Amino acid sequence: QVQLVESGGGLVQAGGSLRISCTASGRTSSSAAMGWFRQAPGKEREFVVVISWNGGSTYYADSVKGRFTISRDNAKNTVYLQMNSLKPEDTAVYYCAAAFDWIPTMASRYNYWGQGTQVTVSS
Repeated sequence: QVQLVESGGGLVQAGGSLRISCTASGRTSSSAAMGWFRQAPGKEREFVVVISWNGGSTYYADSVKGRFTISRDNAKNTVYLQMNSLKPEDTAVYYCAAAFDWIPTMASRYNYWGQGTQVTVSS
């Protein structure tokens, strides 16, 4: 019912910046909290950040706090992740997800997932 498509991934040097986007479609997409998760090969999927449906509340993982910024434009059904001061350990496939909850941090609370976009940070 909700479809998510990420874009904007790519290769960036350590210390650089990248902005990735997630566009949602579906009748209830504007009422969903939107989160970003990431997963590197052989590692578990980890929470990055979430923003509430109205954009009023956010919660960041400690690993990205102060470097990443999430925002959303409900008129465009799009959520953005601005990533600054990127580190090699940020390399992963980044997934956006939608949850009909407040600001969940557990992947199991998310109802819909995008296909992911690769972010690679070189040293």
